[in-house]
Amino acid sequence: MTEPSFCKKISEKFAILNRIRPSLIHSSIMKNTEYKNILIIKPSALGDIVHALPVLGSLRAGFPQAKLTWMVRKEFAPLLECVEGLDDVLPFDRKGMANWFYDRQGFKIFRDFTRALRAGKFDLVLDLQGLLRSAVFSRMTGCGRRIGLMESRELAHLFYTELIAPPKDSVHILDTYFAMLNEIGIENCTPACRLTAPASARESIQQKLREKQISPKNFIALVPGSAHAYKCWPAERFAKIAEQIHHQYGWDAVVVGTQSERIYADAIGANTSSPVIDLTGQTRIPELVALFEQAAAVVSNDTGPGHIATSTNTPCVIIFGNTNPLRLGPYQQPECMAAIDPEKRGSEIKDTKSAHQIENVTVEMVLEKIGSQL
Repeated sequence: MTEPSFCKKISEKFAILNRIRPSLIHSSIMKNTEYKNILIIKPSALGDIVHALPVLGSLRAGFPQAKLTWMVRKEFAPLLECVEGLDDVLPFDRKGMANWFYDRQGFKIFRDFTRALRAGKFDLVLDLQGLLRSAVFSRMTGCGRRIGLMESRELAHLFYTELIAPPKDSVHILDTYFAMLNEIGIENCTPACRLTAPASARESIQQKLREKQISPKNFIALVPGSAHAYKCWPAERFAKIAEQIHHQYGWDAVVVGTQSERIYADAIGANTSSPVIDLTGQTRIPELVALFEQAAAVVSNDTGPGHIATSTNTPCVIIFGNTNPLRLGPYQQPECMAAIDPEKRGSEIKDTKSAHQIENVTVEMVLEKIGSQL
C-alpha cells in the first residue's frame, strides 16, 4: 500500500470524529494551564528533529514538573538518548505498520501504537510535523488540546484544536515552533539544545579512533553524502578541504555517513594525497554525536549528521544549495552556513534558481567559514 493510501485509510476512519471538530481554543484562557503530560510529535527527518530539539528544553523550563514524551520514528530514536529533559520516547515504526490495513503483523504494530497513544493520557499535544499522518495520530491520543501549524499540509489542520501562524519577522522554522510555545504561556524560549553522547558511545568512538591512530581534536570530520543529489557538494571539493586543512593544521580527515555513502569516501580519498579515514557505515547516531564532540571541525552537506554537529559546540560548516538556509539552517549561526545569497532567499523551503545550486559554493567560501570559527 502506498503512503498516500495509508493516510487516506486513517483519514476515512476518523472522518466522523472530525465532523464534530471542536472550536478553536482561546489561548488567552489556556496560557496559565499547568500541563502535566505533554506529547511532542516530530517523527522525522533527522535534521528536522535536531531543529526541533530546543522545543524540549523550553518546555522543560516552562513546565518543570511535566512528563515530556517525544513521538519519533524508530530509527531516529537513538538521537534522543543524547538530550536532557525528556522523560519518555514513543517509537513510531513507520515501515512496520505501512501495510497495516491488510497485513496481520502490520496491523498488530499499528494497533499497539494507537493504544499507546491513547494510554499516554496527554493533556497537551504539539504536532511539529504538520502532515496528515501526524495530525491523525494527535487526534488518536484523545487529548483535548492539540496544537498544529497553520502551514500544515494534507488537510492536517482538520485534526487540531488550534493552529499557529508563523511569525512575520522570521522565516526560520524554529521561530514558528516558538510561536507555538508562546501560545501555551512560554515566553522565554531556549534557542539552543546541546547534544551529549552517552558514555558507551564515547567509549566506542574512542576505540575506533585509537585503531585508526587518530587523536581527539586532531581531525576534521567530513559528511559528503545526502539522501538528495541536489544537496551533495562535489566530492572533489571535500577532497580539497581535506588537503587544505591537513596542510594548514596537520589534521587528518574522517569521512562519515551511511554504508551506501562509501562511494563519497572513496572519491575523496582518490582526489587527495592527505590522509582520509573512512568510517562510513560504522557509526550509530549516538556515536556520530561522540565523533563530532572529538572532532576539531566538521564540514557537511545539508543533511541530518551535519545538523547534529552544530549542536555539539564543535566548529561546523553546513553547505547549502537550493534549500533555504534562512528557514532550515543552523539557528542564528550564520558562521555555520556556506551558501549563495543566504540572506535573500525569502520564505520558501527550496527554490530552483541555478545561481543557488550547491556547485556554486566554492572551496574558498567553506575554508573562510571554518577559519572564522577557528
